[in-house]
Amino acid sequence: MVERGQGAADLRGRGQRADRRPRGDGAGGAHPAPVAEPVERPDRHLLEAEHVRPVGGREPDHLLEERRPLRRLRVAVEEVPGPDEQGRKSRLAAVQIVLADPPAFTPQYDHELAAALARAGADVRLLTSRFRFGETPAPENYERDERLYPLSSRLFGRSRMRLPLRALEHVGVLFELGRVRAGILHFQWLAWPQLDRRLRFHVPAVFTAHDLLPRRTAGKTRLWRELLARFERVVVHSERGRETIAQLGVEAERLRVIPHPVFPSDPPRADDGRTLLCFGVIRPYKGLEDAIEALRRLDGTRLLVAGDPLEPVEPYRERAHGLDVDWRLGYLSQREVDRAFGEATLALFPYRPELDQSGALLRALGAGVPAVAYDVGGIAEPVRRFGAGRVVPAGDVEALAAAARELLDDPAALEAARAGARRAREELTWDRAAAAHLELYRELA
Repeated sequence: MVERGQGAADLRGRGQRADRRPRGDGAGGAHPAPVAEPVERPDRHLLEAEHVRPVGGREPDHLLEERRPLRRLRVAVEEVPGPDEQGRKSRLAAVQIVLADPPAFTPQYDHELAAALARAGADVRLLTSRFRFGETPAPENYERDERLYPLSSRLFGRSRMRLPLRALEHVGVLFELGRVRAGILHFQWLAWPQLDRRLRFHVPAVFTAHDLLPRRTAGKTRLWRELLARFERVVVHSERGRETIAQLGVEAERLRVIPHPVFPSDPPRADDGRTLLCFGVIRPYKGLEDAIEALRRLDGTRLLVAGDPLEPVEPYRERAHGLDVDWRLGYLSQREVDRAFGEATLALFPYRPELDQSGALLRALGAGVPAVAYDVGGIAEPVRRFGAGRVVPAGDVEALAAAARELLDDPAALEAARAGARRAREELTWDRAAAAHLELYRELA
């Protein structure tokens, strides 16, 4: 399915040359003798129509006396791009940016980036599959093309029965990606790295390493060295991510750090001052058991678990027996997401060291909720940079509980952390991320 947002058709019209006007040089190129010509001031500004008069053979065709020039409207110009910069911008305006998320792992991120690039004047196409777990935002001046995995993304739900069909469809996905013959192809995710190394690019290709090395293939460093070597640029979200990817042989000139923007929101506040939140898809690397153990060390505190479980939750429920835990499971609507963040005093991120950045963390900061996080991947960087909570050593449950207790028991410290979350929301914007991406694309256009 191809869906185009309001105004996207206008973007495609940019850069087209206007029809040339016919030349006004008369028959055979000869200029006829003037009968009447507009008189010009010495400063070359045309007079009004009533000043037109016949011109004799030996008369001057402009006034001989000095007159004050017409005043021009003065407009402040902050910056005038040089010829080279103008050329680069015009070249990029004629190039389509194809954002590729074949498995539709991060539809909200894809949407926000595509919309921000479109706001900056880029022609953007999002090539993806149907998101299986809920609605996606309507395109905003970009094209969303959901032709990938047409059957497995619509049939069988979460059943593993879809996997053989998905494997067959992946051949078609490789074909569709290989058909991109113009523009810049920017991968957000690779659905099947072992087969994706067969991709043949016909345009400049970029890859964003959201998970530094995806969990299922993290141990296959030779595979990832081979894959990453095929991209002209690799984007990471943190300095920690840069160091990790550089160890796989990606040269510094091919690496770019573009911080993950926040997802801004303003949920109604219903915070009781003692609620911890674990938000997002429930997977083993999220460290939910550590959050439960931290809760056990905090008196009078509630834990809200809000997210879609992709693993059995019964072991977690048994571990949390006797504790104040509110389970809100399943794929949550935006209203339920806002409700969860509105009730949260702090958000916990006791993650394992398997990813560069967390969309759930950026949602929390965007909602003004401070975070207590393990020092893994790039998760700690925005928390430290903006003072938006606390960072503790990875795997240290005692430190996790102590940091949460400090903020819950000290109103001034909690307010300072909330102010840090607001600073992150003001600075980590999608428009700034889009500008950084466009600069990267200009290097390749």
